[in-house]
Amino acid sequence: MSGEKLDKIKEVVLSMDKISEEEKSLSVQKIEEWYAEDQGMTLLTEQLSAISKEIMPILKEMGLL
Repeated sequence: MSGEKLDKIKEVVLSMDKISEEEKSLSVQKIEEWYAEDQGMTLLTEQLSAISKEIMPILKEMGLL
């Protein structure tokens, strides 16, 4: 999921009146973790592809991509 979409979700969560500040904080924290994980996986796959194109099919076969 793109950073823009996650930012929009974060904005919606923060604007909700029906959830507590603690729930908002935990939700935003989780959204930021998802974004970091997504970025990390993208960077990992780009770096591995630069090393060898043969690595990608193996990662796909393992269900990691």
